[in-house]
Amino acid sequence: MRNAAIGATAAVAVLAGLVAAGPAPAAPAATVERKPAKTASVHGEARISYMESIDDDIRFTIHAVQTPFTRPVPPNAPDGLPTDARGTLKFSHTPRGGATGWAEARVDCLVTSGRTATLTAVVTKSNVEEVGARLGISVQQGGKGEPDRLGFSWGVVNVDPGNVDENGHPVRPQAGTCMAPAPFTTAVKGGFKVVHAEITTSPAQVETLIRRG
Repeated sequence: MRNAAIGATAAVAVLAGLVAAGPAPAAPAATVERKPAKTASVHGEARISYMESIDDDIRFTIHAVQTPFTRPVPPNAPDGLPTDARGTLKFSHTPRGGATGWAEARVDCLVTSGRTATLTAVVTKSNVEEVGARLGISVQQGGKGEPDRLGFSWGVVNVDPGNVDENGHPVRPQAGTCMAPAPFTTAVKGGFKVVHAEITTSPAQVETLIRRG
């Protein structure tokens, strides 16, 4: 009985010591590291092989970044579009023994999916294209052992067979924003880096969701 009493006394003393010492210090809160949201983009330069001009030197340089809702289009899209973009497109085409055709253009639209992107750019300077014309470009970043690929909205695509010019040639319509063919040529030198990001919600849709929530 005496031993039991001693044990009880010791237990009380231990508890008293804990209370006197106060609660154990709280563990520091874990720091949550937030990764910045991805931004869709395409960067790079390449010489391509085009079956209609197999011996020609054809090169493209692309630097494009998506900037959602930065180009208002009233009245239908007063906030702009989720695929709005900025950047530059340059291309040159030098036939064997011929003069070089070239163009520089301002990127206005970009959309991505995995390693593929389509973009459009409006010509600012050129000796072969009309200033103000919109050009469509597609890019596919190659996987392991696969080359990069590129398509463009002139040459074998984007013609209107029912609409001809004074020489009887089919008229080439202007490309709409982000409209481009599949990447039908192959990069033989250089390449492109595509960063994919999902299309974002418009400011008007966000406000609607907040009101509903």
